[in-house]
Amino acid sequence: KGAHETHLKSGVLGMGVVLLRGLMLGAAALLGARAAAMPSLVRLPVRGVARVATHLAARQAHLARLHTPAMSAAAAPAASAEAAAAARVPFPAAGGDEGEGAMRYGDHETVMSQAAGCREYAELGAMLAPGGAQVGERVWIRARVAKVRGKGNSCFLVLRQGVFHTLQACYFKDKEDPDASKAFIKWLGGLSPESIVDVQGTLKEATVNSTSIKSVELSIERVFAISRSEPQLPFQLDDAVRTEEEIVASEATDRPWTRVPPDQRLDHRWIDLRTAPSGSVLRVRSAVCQLFREALYARGFTEIQTPKLIGGESEGGAAVFTTDYFDERTACLAQSPQLYKQAAICGDMQRVFEIGPVFRKEKSHTRRHLCEFTGLDMEMEIKHHYNEALEVVHATLSHIFNGLESRFPHELAAVRSQYPSSPARISERPTIVHWEEGMAMLKAAGVEVDETADLTTAIERSLGELVADKYGVDLYILDRFPTGARPFYTMPCADNPGLTNSYDIFLRGEEICSGAQRVHVPEMLEARIKAQGLPLESLQWYVDAMKYGTPPHAGAGLGLDRVVFLYLALDNVRKATMFPRDPNRLTP
Repeated sequence: KGAHETHLKSGVLGMGVVLLRGLMLGAAALLGARAAAMPSLVRLPVRGVARVATHLAARQAHLARLHTPAMSAAAAPAASAEAAAAARVPFPAAGGDEGEGAMRYGDHETVMSQAAGCREYAELGAMLAPGGAQVGERVWIRARVAKVRGKGNSCFLVLRQGVFHTLQACYFKDKEDPDASKAFIKWLGGLSPESIVDVQGTLKEATVNSTSIKSVELSIERVFAISRSEPQLPFQLDDAVRTEEEIVASEATDRPWTRVPPDQRLDHRWIDLRTAPSGSVLRVRSAVCQLFREALYARGFTEIQTPKLIGGESEGGAAVFTTDYFDERTACLAQSPQLYKQAAICGDMQRVFEIGPVFRKEKSHTRRHLCEFTGLDMEMEIKHHYNEALEVVHATLSHIFNGLESRFPHELAAVRSQYPSSPARISERPTIVHWEEGMAMLKAAGVEVDETADLTTAIERSLGELVADKYGVDLYILDRFPTGARPFYTMPCADNPGLTNSYDIFLRGEEICSGAQRVHVPEMLEARIKAQGLPLESLQWYVDAMKYGTPPHAGAGLGLDRVVFLYLALDNVRKATMFPRDPNRLTP
């Protein structure tokens, strides 16, 4: 019979079922009230009436599903596409049949861990590789819908997994079943970009230039929405990957590109991270941590975790966050793990490192400062000279930067497609410039400097250019900083008490690391604390730790965010942080 006649009869039957069910349930309620005191034998027919009514209602629902286009592969009017979109399609049982009679499209029921193992999925990253899906195979793929293009009798989807892998999928109108296939095309065209879908189809040879997988496409058989995106995104992903040069060049045309404001990216960071450049920055960040650990584990270091709520300032100064949670004293968020790294050395840990949060209450709105960042810290015993620690730090940074280039080329290429940069030039042995030499270089270049004060950002960059020209490196060490520019725990120089056994490391002309030989003599440490006007009481435990025989030691602290920001030549450190914290940003 024709689909119209079948739907008509189904509707008539449905009206009859509704009327009969109402009468039966009413009768059941009336009889049930009167039969409450009767023996169970008398009440059985009442329950029977209710069961009949429930059975008829279930039969009506079954007939309705049978004739809903999204629930059947049979032909159905295209006008029912809206009803199909509203359907919630159950997942098959594990190992269940998804053959010709199975549903073809619709919105799946919410994933609530109810259908373990019901499908096996192909990974786009392994496609066409040994062990991956091959041409001619019928596969399921779960992916985001990156792009949708409906065109008359066809629909094309670009499926994306992660930020790197994309595949074209296509569906064409079926001449043998035009109405049903047209409804399917309409439903596909209604998928919002960034929705997550399950797609089944067969891989076929094709030439596709717009996706990462260029030699095959997926011939669509079934598609089910897993999680739909809102139709209007906060910004378009295509707009978020253009270089500044491309945007500026487009402003001279009649169709300028849209520039996505930095705050809009950060307010919707989960969207920004779906772009290959932004997502790759965080993958590079992860790689830096991995390589940092590798280098130090290989040199006999032990990873530690130090407290972040402390009873006194670890660096001195006013740039600390405080809390009055503790009854008797004010607590601070740690400005660094410095004092606890040294305590570990006092405990004969010999070589330690930590990757952890650091807090600075700085009212700074620059491109390179944050209120919370991640520190890469290390501390080690030395025998005679802090150069022993510098050799380790330099080798660690060399391992990190060389490892990024050799082991993470896809991530670097993605970032550099938007933020151009080249590998940093690194000398085999540490390039060390003494404070006196650095000041002389700056003066010779006409730069005014205060030799007793720390470097400003502008002077850092000037010196970086001079060192790069003279030594041909992008990574160098400046040591012997003046006493007034370093914390109380820094060991003075033996040959000049106005200078210290301290050092900063610079990458592309900006600081990424600060370190020093530490004071390990308790009497000298107490004198340094008093000289800087710091309260001795909250630091007494730290001084006491030095009283029972302390090895000479030195260390360094790097800012992970700044290392990533400068190595990748980003324009702002916030782009190297997942959810940055600065004086104006506390959410998301």
